[in-house]
Amino acid sequence: MTAMQPHELVELALGLSRADGCVVIADEESTANLRWAGNALTTNGVTRGRRLTVIATVAGAEGTASGVVSREAVTPDEVEDLVRAAEQAALAAGPAEDAQPLVAARPASPDFGEPPAETSIEVFAAFAPALGEAFARAAAQGELLYGFARHEVVSSYLGTSTGLRLRHDQPTGTVELNAKTADLSGSAWAGAATRDFADVDVTDLHTQLTKRLAWGARKVDLPAGRYETLLPPSAVADLMVYMSWEMGGRDAAEGRTVFSRTGGGTRIGDKLAPLPLTLRSDPAAPGLEAAPFVLTHSTGGDSSVFDNGLELTATEWIREGELAELVTTRHSAGLTGLPLRPAVDNLVLETADQASAPTLDEMIARTERGLLVTCLWYIREVDPATLLLTGLTRDGVYLVENGEVVGAVNNFRFNESPVDLLGRVTEVGRTERCLPREWGDWFTRAAMPPVRVAGFNMSSVSQAS
Repeated sequence: MTAMQPHELVELALGLSRADGCVVIADEESTANLRWAGNALTTNGVTRGRRLTVIATVAGAEGTASGVVSREAVTPDEVEDLVRAAEQAALAAGPAEDAQPLVAARPASPDFGEPPAETSIEVFAAFAPALGEAFARAAAQGELLYGFARHEVVSSYLGTSTGLRLRHDQPTGTVELNAKTADLSGSAWAGAATRDFADVDVTDLHTQLTKRLAWGARKVDLPAGRYETLLPPSAVADLMVYMSWEMGGRDAAEGRTVFSRTGGGTRIGDKLAPLPLTLRSDPAAPGLEAAPFVLTHSTGGDSSVFDNGLELTATEWIREGELAELVTTRHSAGLTGLPLRPAVDNLVLETADQASAPTLDEMIARTERGLLVTCLWYIREVDPATLLLTGLTRDGVYLVENGEVVGAVNNFRFNESPVDLLGRVTEVGRTERCLPREWGDWFTRAAMPPVRVAGFNMSSVSQAS
């Protein structure tokens, strides 16, 4: 059989289905990447891939079962085997706890029948020359640059037996840049997230790193303890993203998380932060655009394959410091009595008055004594009841005294709960788009402010570099 476009594979699979209900998702992916080390490009390449997911639902006397099968690089003559495998998986499964009627049809995406969007190495047409200029500057300054840039475009086609025909094109770009001193004793990191690389300023990223390497010329040893700490947007994003992953309404209602109320129910309505901080998601957020409908390939704690195609809207999870919403599926909303609030693939933390919010440099200038932690890594959960996390600092922790950075200090292991931390934020800066360093492989669409935190818990000294 001849090659088919993704929307044609969706129609073929739906036409072959014998199940009571069927959901088909075709994902067409293309990626372009650059890697560099020691002030020179090392590799570049472009890849393409296709994945077809079939979700079959079968009604029975005890309830509706579902079966999900995904395969890569599916050809037209392999589609029927995939559909039958999903149907067999449904027949072999017991009733699905999260079973709901498939989402009803609404107007189709106007470009559902069009070919998928693609990226290519040309996405780096302006970025690569700017990177070459950074290599030259770094070499002249006795620095070494390492890192990578990646651009991915995924076109997802969703079709269902109820008549849904929806499509979403998701571009995702990331840059991670490490600068090291010639003897490798000093290291600094900066990252950026982008949709198309047109807004990535390599010169600015490199300038930041050069400044941090200069700060590190003086070494200061500090003991473990609680310190007033400035966290830049990337570090804030790593903490807020993890917190958002733990904001499941069902788990909270069943008493299993930090968002559970003692004695039963959830903490919706509780004040989490004394400052008017708002944590929100919006599929239409400028520069952070994400799928405007539920697009999930599997059922998990806060997602359900039965919800595929549900419309997503702007949601404020924390409103002016108060917990306002928790993540729910149709099933968990019905169990808990909470409103239906599916997860959205972006996250913004901000204060209302962005115009007067300070920059990170301005926050440093008004610091009497504290730490500047540039990024976090190896973050792991210690206690779900409090959302206590542990992790390490990396690539630059600096001592600030009398409004100036006076040197680099040793790395630490930290122990902090992002929820508890929100209660100790004493200053919030200007929100900007950023790349979470720890979670950048899974979550890139974030905009966060720098924050000042009282008593950030550096629980022990770390030998990490």
